[in-house]
Amino acid sequence: MAKVINKPAAVLYPGPVVLVSCGTGQQANIITLGLVSTLCLKPLLVGIGVRPSRHSHGLIKEVGEFVVNVPCAEQTRWVDHCGIASGRDEDKWAACGFTPALAAEVQVPLITECPVNIECRLQQTLSLGSHDLFIGEVVAVQIDEAVLDEEGRLDSAKARPFALLGAEYWQIGEWLGTVRRYAKK
Repeated sequence: MAKVINKPAAVLYPGPVVLVSCGTGQQANIITLGLVSTLCLKPLLVGIGVRPSRHSHGLIKEVGEFVVNVPCAEQTRWVDHCGIASGRDEDKWAACGFTPALAAEVQVPLITECPVNIECRLQQTLSLGSHDLFIGEVVAVQIDEAVLDEEGRLDSAKARPFALLGAEYWQIGEWLGTVRRYAKK
């Protein structure tokens, strides 16, 4: 197979697409992010990449908490909107019809309509270049009962997550197999 050498580019795919809520009260905002990952299991740490010029960047630094809200495929339109509009100019909660709800462990609201909400406390910020990496310790996870399987685990087929591939959203859903370490004996 012939390979073509290109300049460095963001081609690691697929990438999760999330809505991060940040700020509190009337200042609460939502930002769409594609630079997000679990970084460590003990302690459970999540990393999100945010440009310093973004309105949400200052809110995360100020409050020291954020919620990673995992949307479902039906919310693609609103996910896209929250990635284009600025919280400096509009209330994205109202524009998208999202309902802010009290989180269990942080003061930042979570998005009720998202099936998975990951509450984080900011542990560290790394300035990396175009983006700052906010590393948050996961202090609570809320999962909608409707997307759990009979054993109480997240059922991806029910949650209908989607990913970013280049500049396109793609739904995830075809089961290919289980990681052997987690297969039932």
